[in-house]
Amino acid sequence: MILTRTPLRISLGGGGTDLPSYYEGFGGFVLSAAINKYVYITVHRRFFPGYLLKYSEFETAAAVGDIRHPLLREALRDHGGDGDLEIVSIADVPAGTGLGSSGSFLVGLLHALHAYRRNPVSAETLAREAVEIEMVRLGEPVGKQDQYVAAYGGLLCQHYHPNGEVTVEPLRLPPAVVHELRDSLMLFFVGQTRSASTLLGEQKQRSESGDAAMIEGLHFTKDLGQRIKAALEEGRVEDFGAMMHEHWLHKRARSRGMSNGAIDALYDLACGPGGATGGKLVGAGGGGFLLFHTHDRRRLRRVMMEAGLGELDFTFDFEGSTVLLRD
Repeated sequence: MILTRTPLRISLGGGGTDLPSYYEGFGGFVLSAAINKYVYITVHRRFFPGYLLKYSEFETAAAVGDIRHPLLREALRDHGGDGDLEIVSIADVPAGTGLGSSGSFLVGLLHALHAYRRNPVSAETLAREAVEIEMVRLGEPVGKQDQYVAAYGGLLCQHYHPNGEVTVEPLRLPPAVVHELRDSLMLFFVGQTRSASTLLGEQKQRSESGDAAMIEGLHFTKDLGQRIKAALEEGRVEDFGAMMHEHWLHKRARSRGMSNGAIDALYDLACGPGGATGGKLVGAGGGGFLLFHTHDRRRLRRVMMEAGLGELDFTFDFEGSTVLLRD
């Protein structure tokens, strides 16, 4: 049996510029942080023919082409071998909450299938294979940051070049600054889940059509991501909250579905009585988790809990996708 563990992520800056509809024309930059919330995948030989698949649904299939789950089907086309496999997926956080779960699922699945076949595999190969399946083969209007940060882990700077190549490098912070950054960030679940494809599809369509407002908004987002990188590497963690707030105002203006009245009210509550210095909705928008920067964790936690929101406590993950069990 093989067991892999692959981290989810929060985006710290530049989100949205990792879509080809933008970076093919202008180049993109995203700063992401892998967190210690995970997708776990097990792969095990069955006694019976065919595939037994357990995720949010239960599925059996005699052949790869019969599998309904598109990511499972395409990964098994590449690495399924002679079949007769049982594959189980569980996660610390539900899908559709803005933490990059589909990218983490696919990277972890590919890692498990490689390990089952005794094939050594690098983080770069895992990320590239996941991008090929999700973005090229299945045509999902998603970006590349989820696959890359899931594979590599850490605080990851990702440069997206117009020719499709990706250059990654760690955010260079001393341990004390990493701890300060971690202690200043808090996640709260707003109680909604959604697919990112609809909102990202709108961004793709508007970017490809040359929508000036969308392009200018993404230019700003990329520049702000680079400014966030510079501020953090200079140890100016206290500036991050104001930069997050600036990012949120522009992100919300990019799409009508990015926020709603309830989310806006919670954001105002956190940055008013809660004392947060800034924040944003993580992921494509429309639901999921609100991420805030604060100097007073107790105060923000109390105000958010009184509003009915649950906190997701987290720290950073620096291992990326790993094989926990190889039996």
